[in-house]
Amino acid sequence: MYMPPQFNAKDPAIALELMRAHPFASLISNDDEGLPFVTHLPIVAEQREGDELVLLGHCAKPNPHWRYLQARPQAVVTFMGPHSYLSPSVYPDLARVPTWNYLAVHCTVEARLIEEPAAKDALLKKLIGDHEPGYAQQWRDLGEEFQLKMLAGIVGFEMRVTALQCKLKLNQHRRESHAAMRAVYSAGTPDEKALAVWMERLGMTGEATAVQGA
Repeated sequence: MYMPPQFNAKDPAIALELMRAHPFASLISNDDEGLPFVTHLPIVAEQREGDELVLLGHCAKPNPHWRYLQARPQAVVTFMGPHSYLSPSVYPDLARVPTWNYLAVHCTVEARLIEEPAAKDALLKKLIGDHEPGYAQQWRDLGEEFQLKMLAGIVGFEMRVTALQCKLKLNQHRRESHAAMRAVYSAGTPDEKALAVWMERLGMTGEATAVQGA
């Protein structure tokens, strides 16, 4: 993605935090005609030994995306964090235009399919553990026959991250707007309040500095 240096957060821990906090992602790869094909799905982000980052997900078997990954394993996974409109009213002068602030992570990945029932079951249990741990017992109680039937209806994939971009666009380069911007966001929608928290974390007061690691 387009990445002005002032918005480039190079700390992978920030990217991992955003991926885990906003796990509903977009998986993008090419279909058989060469056009982009997109599936929206929950993703589990795992940090493994040696700083390897792996993304785990699955799709319904009728969804052709798994076949595209099988034929062309390289893909992109995108995560969108909090985002919001920014009014030019936060600036002390009138010669300004509106913009949109947002946090986003893009991962280039190499995918491999997960088709064995036991491996797919382990993948689903990771999703359950992240989103509803209490459902794990209900899943177990459904019985092996039902579980195998459900598992047969999905294809899992493990995606090794080969390149990572993390963009924190919060008007770091417009210091004169930061105090008013934080005041607006702090009293706004849940996304705006989340952006205000990130501004505070990144030291963006009226005397803000650029993103650490940018």
